[in-house]
Amino acid sequence: MPRDNQDYYLNLGYSWNDRVGESGLEQQYEDVLRGQKEVIQYTINNDGEIVGTSTVQAGKAGNDLVLTIDMDFQQALDEIVKDELEKYIAQDPYRNRHMEDALVAVLDPQTGAVLGMTAAHYNRDENTFENQPHRVVYDAHIPGSSVKGATVLTGYETGVIDIGTVLNDRPIKIAGTPIKKSWRNFGLINDLKALEQSSNVYMFEIAMRIATAVYNYNEPLRSFDQSSFQTMRNHFQQFGLGSKTGIDLPFEATGYVGSNIIDGGLLLDYAIGQYDTYTTLQMAQYVSTIANDGYRLAPYIVKEEHSANGDKTTLGPVVTSTTPNVLNRIDMDERYIDRVQQGFRLAATQGTGRGHWANNPYDVAIKTGTAQNYFYVDGEEQRTNNLTLVGYAPYDEPEVAFAIIIPKTGVGNDQNGIHHNIGNRLIEAYFDIKEEKAEEQQSNTNPSNNEEVNEDSLDEEE
Repeated sequence: MPRDNQDYYLNLGYSWNDRVGESGLEQQYEDVLRGQKEVIQYTINNDGEIVGTSTVQAGKAGNDLVLTIDMDFQQALDEIVKDELEKYIAQDPYRNRHMEDALVAVLDPQTGAVLGMTAAHYNRDENTFENQPHRVVYDAHIPGSSVKGATVLTGYETGVIDIGTVLNDRPIKIAGTPIKKSWRNFGLINDLKALEQSSNVYMFEIAMRIATAVYNYNEPLRSFDQSSFQTMRNHFQQFGLGSKTGIDLPFEATGYVGSNIIDGGLLLDYAIGQYDTYTTLQMAQYVSTIANDGYRLAPYIVKEEHSANGDKTTLGPVVTSTTPNVLNRIDMDERYIDRVQQGFRLAATQGTGRGHWANNPYDVAIKTGTAQNYFYVDGEEQRTNNLTLVGYAPYDEPEVAFAIIIPKTGVGNDQNGIHHNIGNRLIEAYFDIKEEKAEEQQSNTNPSNNEEVNEDSLDEEE
């Protein structure tokens, strides 16, 4: 029994030597898994001898849980992520000297069911790779451009842009801040092209319009509305970015929320995912909401609860089953969600991810992200990047959505592939396993017709 919660458990009737679920699902579902102790009342005579017994409370085994996670897919996911992390650290050990984690969450966007969660962690002290899936729910990171779908949808919702709005992508300079620009100057581009090519400046313009800011090159932003920070956060939270996802686990992080400083530059950073931090699970819920036409569903791991039947090889009757829980719906014209979906598909086929995804056979829609992650070690600045990727497939009828975060990759090293490699491999594993199980089920349902039948014996039985 955990010492820090001993009074709580003792009040519930636990004994000092009882085993208690201390983390994850075992803690969340302790009351289901615990069962019930048998209580026997003894009758003794004056000599202290037991002369009778009676059962006051019958003992009962704890109920069984059926999870949404397919073990074949989960094991494949664990191996894929560990393999890719190990390869990329070894590719350039010096530049990747701070690289330790690769985090992945995979959801069913139609239901919220968790299909797999994994986090490979490189323990540098022990020189070992460990599986620490709790990091998917608890560790928050700067996501970079993968959140731009939320920025564009916020622009639609607030009315500062519409479908087809054309803006000028050119370097932006606010007094006292470094120049802000896209990875190249695109000139006049619309919303779809901005998502396809991951334009920073298009997102900056959305943020400045929401803030009613007046911009002139190398001057402070004038008429900047400080409440615009909260305006944008409120819209992002509709997708699960910065709010709890509702997963059936005892604790989850919601990420770091920066202060609402009157600084237009920071609002622009927020619009491209360079300010607040989010967990991998939040990112998976965000892309699932886009894939599911604006419905934000609570992710869940427990599919069913079954009563114990005393047989370890079979399940008892269903006690409860989990149904999809819609936390909120993005209240906007469906054309806007469809527009962002198109942008994500173009990012895979023509845009920033085409080199890795154009030939993928499963019609994947994606959004890439690279975030500067600078920190200090012994007073010296360390420059690294967070690589992120969100996506779903198939584009027309999504059945799997994913988020990948690779923190602290080496700047200058060829790291543009690790998140794409993991993404491609997990999509392939998902559909391969799905096909194998479908074939196996069909084989069991329709046994081979090649087996010879003894018609004479059938006649005799008749």
